Amino acid sequence: MKKKYLSIIAFSLGLGVLTSCNLSKKTTLQSTHNKDFPAFSYEGHRGARGLYPENSIGAMKVAIDLPKVTTLEMDCHITKDKKVVVYHDDFLNPKFVTYKTGKELSKQDNKALLYNYTFQELSKFDIGRKGNVDFPKQKKISTSISLLSDLIDASEAYAKEMRTAPMFYNIETKSKEGNDHKAHPAPQEFSDLVLEVVLEKNIAPRTVIQSFDKRTIQYIHKAYPQIKTSYLIDGKNTKTIQELVDELGFTPFIISPNYKLVTEKYVKDAHALGIKIIPWTVNSKEEIQALELLKVDGIISDYPNLF
Repeated sequence: MKKKYLSIIAFSLGLGVLTSCNLSKKTTLQSTHNKDFPAFSYEGHRGARGLYPENSIGAMKVAIDLPKVTTLEMDCHITKDKKVVVYHDDFLNPKFVTYKTGKELSKQDNKALLYNYTFQELSKFDIGRKGNVDFPKQKKISTSISLLSDLIDASEAYAKEMRTAPMFYNIETKSKEGNDHKAHPAPQEFSDLVLEVVLEKNIAPRTVIQSFDKRTIQYIHKAYPQIKTSYLIDGKNTKTIQELVDELGFTPFIISPNYKLVTEKYVKDAHALGIKIIPWTVNSKEEIQALELLKVDGIISDYPNLF
């Protein structure tokens, strides 16, 4: 694994070409990012969480079937054996996770950290058959936790079958200060593991890496300058656009705030610095239309069928 990391970092710094992976020659430099991004990014949150079990291959296919969706949004965690899986919480959430049999989680597994399980051990859990009480329209269907690599392969193949153009990807690294080596690896290792998959699958020009954890995107900005980054902002954040940029130490491609933070000034201030604004999670037609009038650059929604 260490050898792979060194190869990837060498690639990202322009020091050589990876020989261990079949990487695309279309890698995009930061100065040409806008050429490789939708004019307006319609994004299915966790695929299509309101309609299908979240962060699953099936949810991505639901989003791909919707003609206005341009981008598949998803979350990533790292397993005990250093596999990248597509899953939101850092723990097994009893709200929607059961065993494959449908049985509820035992005391040992209830809210247990994903980072303490190998990918093989995670295969005994189901994330779809129970459904999610917060999303009554979500289909109840047996669903497994997927590897990022498998989900990308399935999404690429399905989009090729159903569409004339490939999908874009918005991938979140679910790291948090204070949880390093407990709930996930440190930001550098976390990022390297995710980017290893992105680069191997030749989707780098169509991928944004987003995070609430500024350490992740600060590292990616330096080590992988060809990768677009997005700074996620929660609803309690009161900082201006300029303050967020100063906090990061660089200008991200996107700032992605809770949609309730977005005002006309917020968007104008971002655009003045060449930053796109893509709010989350916008779940009604009225809210979507209001934000479009504010000239945001995209929308992330649990219900991409509303686009």
